[in-house]
Amino acid sequence: MTAASRSQKHLAALTMGRWDRPRQLLPPGTLEPAPMLLWASLLVLAPVSGQLAALPKPVISLHPPWTTVFKGEAVTLTCNASRVHAAENIKRYWWYLGAQTLREIPGNTLKARVSGTYKCQIQGSSPSDGVSLIFSSDLLILQTPHSVFEGDTLTLRCQVKGREKLAAVKYSWNGNVIFTSRNSQDLLIPQASLNNSGNYQCIGFLEGNHYTYRSNNRIIKIQELFSRPKLEVTPPQPTEGGPVNLSCQTELRLERSDTLLSFIFFRDPGVMLSNWSRSPEVQLTAIWREDSGSYWCVVAAVVPSIRKHSLPLQVRVQGVPVSGALLETQPQGGRLLAGERLVLVCSVAEGTGDTTFSWHREDTGERLGSKRQRSRRAELEIPAVRGSHAGRYYCTADNGHSLARSGALNVTVTGDGFLGNTARRRPATGPGETACAGCPVPVELPQLYGKQQLYGNVPPGEGDLVYSEVQVIQLGQEGAAPSSLSLSSSSISFPPQHASVVYSAVKTQLPQDSAGEVRSQDEDATEGYENVQFA
Repeated sequence: MTAASRSQKHLAALTMGRWDRPRQLLPPGTLEPAPMLLWASLLVLAPVSGQLAALPKPVISLHPPWTTVFKGEAVTLTCNASRVHAAENIKRYWWYLGAQTLREIPGNTLKARVSGTYKCQIQGSSPSDGVSLIFSSDLLILQTPHSVFEGDTLTLRCQVKGREKLAAVKYSWNGNVIFTSRNSQDLLIPQASLNNSGNYQCIGFLEGNHYTYRSNNRIIKIQELFSRPKLEVTPPQPTEGGPVNLSCQTELRLERSDTLLSFIFFRDPGVMLSNWSRSPEVQLTAIWREDSGSYWCVVAAVVPSIRKHSLPLQVRVQGVPVSGALLETQPQGGRLLAGERLVLVCSVAEGTGDTTFSWHREDTGERLGSKRQRSRRAELEIPAVRGSHAGRYYCTADNGHSLARSGALNVTVTGDGFLGNTARRRPATGPGETACAGCPVPVELPQLYGKQQLYGNVPPGEGDLVYSEVQVIQLGQEGAAPSSLSLSSSSISFPPQHASVVYSAVKTQLPQDSAGEVRSQDEDATEGYENVQFA
């Protein structure tokens, strides 16, 4: 047997007593390893290149939970695989003590009896974090757990060797006594925080002994359950109107990977962007210039109750200047008859945020109106155009980043009183003659009984007028016979499909009674009408 073999056998006897089955070296076919560097053995153990970093490393747990015990005692170590690995599928476990590689065992537990730093490994993973054990020969020891996370209860125990009993104990933290007990109670610090890290020691007083014993000093570092979150914004410089993704990044410790975390997002001044959720991300469907400011997120663990805030992140929303202003009309082409509805549509090809649209007359310099809205398009309506509305129009758009002006558009209006008052009398025609093309079509106006029709465009003082102007112009083929037109007290119907009508002074005569008085069935009933056109 070589010296290396004797050293390996002695190490195994100290740490595990005996093996339940014959020794087997890893990997099969290699020589029995002498003490070697840990990283050298890892290269041998990796079955597939690149797999070591691909799977989570296992975690070692202790029973009892103390990292300091008396010599002659044993601590059971358990190699716990992550949830990615199914325990029943793991066939091999490897243990390391310092830089030395121990042999393969079928189970995931190991009884340790020698001081040192232990690690374990499973197939396809990197080695676990080390666990340092101390097997002490002192009379009084301070026992501490291997790992303590914020929110845990930190338990410290002052232990005396053998059959000795403690009459009283004191616990100190960074040289200051923080707890005294006369019945050797453990020190419990509930809801431990990072501030509880430090140097701990216990002082014991034995029964029937006037001597004071001090334990070894133990440095305890309370570990973060999860790291302080960091807020990430994608894209980092968002554009107005576009979506934004907020991500609250934190790292949960592997030993507590089953801890449930909740997330919430905020924006100054205290605007809550989401409710508490298990998701570390939230998406804003659209962000605007007024949404610029400080953003942050909060992560909370339900059990134990721990909350952490990210540092504020300044987000500046970028606006897109307006460009490509265009003015259009409805109806298209800008040619209208008097009384028709005109809509001026102002739009821009690009631009974000609230935009002020303004409409102008180029020929007169008049500003017709303006609208401010979050849109690339706005409308200005003129309900009924007149001849005075004819002219050149343009629009402007301004969103605070730039001003865009459209080209000028010409609007023409026809039929606004160009026939004068010729419709007050029928054109003179002889027997068998027809009206010339383009002349007004003869109109029969039946007597209006029952109601006196009053209209808004009748001049004051001429209450006997029904319409201020009535003209019918046949727009069919030249020389075609005029179509008939009927007029009643409640409506006007025009059978021709190509007729335009403008109203002018038409009088009505009410029936008279036997005494020559004009009768009215309802003298108080009146109706008001606007000057309209039919087509």
